[in-house]
Amino acid sequence: MYTAKCHFPKETEAGAIKKYIFSLDGIIDILSFLPYYLPFMFPNGAVAFKMFRVARILRLFRINAYYDSLNVITDVIKSKSQQLMSSVFIILVLMLGSSLCMYSLEHDAQPEVFSNAFSGVWWSMSTLLTVGYGDIYPVTTLGKFFGIIIAFLGVGIVAIPTGIISAGFVEQYTHLSTVGDSTDTELNFIQVKITENDDWAGKYIKDLHLPDNIIIAALQRNNKTSIPKGNTLIHEGDQLVLGSEPLQKDKFINFKEMKLEYGHSWIGLRIDELDISRTTFIVMIRRGNRPLVPRGNLVLMEGDVLFLYSVTKAGIDL
Repeated sequence: MYTAKCHFPKETEAGAIKKYIFSLDGIIDILSFLPYYLPFMFPNGAVAFKMFRVARILRLFRINAYYDSLNVITDVIKSKSQQLMSSVFIILVLMLGSSLCMYSLEHDAQPEVFSNAFSGVWWSMSTLLTVGYGDIYPVTTLGKFFGIIIAFLGVGIVAIPTGIISAGFVEQYTHLSTVGDSTDTELNFIQVKITENDDWAGKYIKDLHLPDNIIIAALQRNNKTSIPKGNTLIHEGDQLVLGSEPLQKDKFINFKEMKLEYGHSWIGLRIDELDISRTTFIVMIRRGNRPLVPRGNLVLMEGDVLFLYSVTKAGIDL
């Protein structure tokens, strides 16, 4: 009841509690734990209430609520419900038809066993779904021959729901495996920390006027991650995850990463003193875990990681 609002977010607090109490999960919950406490509230009926403790076994019906892997069974049955209902309908039709046929063949020889048109339902059920119970069986030649045919049909017909469920499990696990192992993405993501000097601090998401191809995918504040909305206020210290379209390879733009190791000729030089191509630019420098803007008077140090941006002749004309 305390978490009912989380299960039914569209309902009011009272409405969510009421909906949970009268739901199947709520009924199973109360039947599973109430018999344990009733003897304490009504000592005179303790012996009778102990008999109701067997109702705690109903808790097993909620085992899939605690194990995600068991939810696959529910998902498979839901997704294949139409095929399962069709196969069950075929079994029922075949069961009814075989019982009527067996009555016609065996009534004269066994009038006390096949007394009416529906007396063969038990025989057809035991023959189709098992190998026969043995209490009702045909004695005539035609009845035995028909019983053999029904037994063969039962093996195939009963296997239909099994095949449907098996195929559903394969599809479900293949889908989960594909989703879990997927590494392709339509976006590139970067993480930005908002400081007190940033213009975004103190602004709402809707007031940032970002380009159409850039989104704020997530916001991390006080070690809690949330999906920001337009009326979300950005605070100092927030971590924003920005997503944008990936760089297309046919744009003739190359990015390279270069680390200044010991003895590199660029160590100790300022950015404006470097002898590099006019079509190559230093777009960012990472010193330790801190990104630096490559200004002209910035002195390069050993261990710096330079990100170089190059444009080929087939690209932008500079």
